[in-house]
Amino acid sequence: MRRIGVLTSGGDGPGLNPCIRAVTRRALGYGLEVMGIERGYAGLMEGEMIQLDARAVGGIIGKGGTFLGTTRAPEFKTVQGQREALRNLNKHNIEGLVVIGGNGSLTGALALHQHGFPVVGVPATIDNDVPGTGMAVGVDTALNTVLGAIDRIRDTASSHQRAFLIEVMGRNCGYLALMGGVAGGAEMVLIPEVETTLEEVAQGLLDAYIRGKAHCIIVVAEGYKPGCQAIVDYLNERREELGFQVRLTVLGHTQRGGSPSAFDRLLATRLGAAAVAELHNGHYGQMVGIKGREVVTTPLEEVASSTIELDLDLYNLAKEMEK
Repeated sequence: MRRIGVLTSGGDGPGLNPCIRAVTRRALGYGLEVMGIERGYAGLMEGEMIQLDARAVGGIIGKGGTFLGTTRAPEFKTVQGQREALRNLNKHNIEGLVVIGGNGSLTGALALHQHGFPVVGVPATIDNDVPGTGMAVGVDTALNTVLGAIDRIRDTASSHQRAFLIEVMGRNCGYLALMGGVAGGAEMVLIPEVETTLEEVAQGLLDAYIRGKAHCIIVVAEGYKPGCQAIVDYLNERREELGFQVRLTVLGHTQRGGSPSAFDRLLATRLGAAAVAELHNGHYGQMVGIKGREVVTTPLEEVASSTIELDLDLYNLAKEMEK
């Protein structure tokens, strides 16, 4: 193997740049050339590539996002899209590929592997729902962004004796909401994995008011149904009986940006370097991950076949801490 490629795909998040940097510098240490593929699988199908050297990835370890760019590429799910990708990999003499991304990106990596191309994946998603790793790249920084917002909003909520709904990312997974709620001392956490009625939300608000709280913080995953606006409307209609005026803050894409934390920089560096080592040693079709303190590998077939279910024991802990 003389040349490898690296791409970031799907949603962005903190830690992608440190991972690209680690892939590049470990590969150069093995005497390999490195091609950076721009805009993820879309760029791979279009042949958008740049050569990376040590200086090209200098100074990016503390930057959020991904300097290679990323996008969604539904065309890559088709056989024709995968053939175009393979054609461009062969055209540029790329003999191995590191894919950095979440569930969809790693499913794409599996597709290339099933076509016989050497691929290794690195988990990177702020939902932290990828099997085979205790933590994905980007989770720690995003969670700390959520926690910082909760702490700041609590200050103003207490000053005005208000209830605040804080919507965080998580269309299908309530990880950020749950962990943020526990770490931030929220009075209530609403996630898509657990059905909670509007009446139950109202009762929780009333209970906080009766206990003499100066505020009520409710952390809501964006995938919770019927959604934040429905909660706000329902609670404000009952403002007189519930005691608190309700405000909504949507954190949105602030959770994806920002300089990666020390944990994410170290994790991204370890996993990026490990991915190249797997390629170099001929161990293809794997994803590298972290279990405890050890870097481990999991076949892409296992990774792509499921997602991690949220530990509801932690939800029960959150309920206990709300009192």
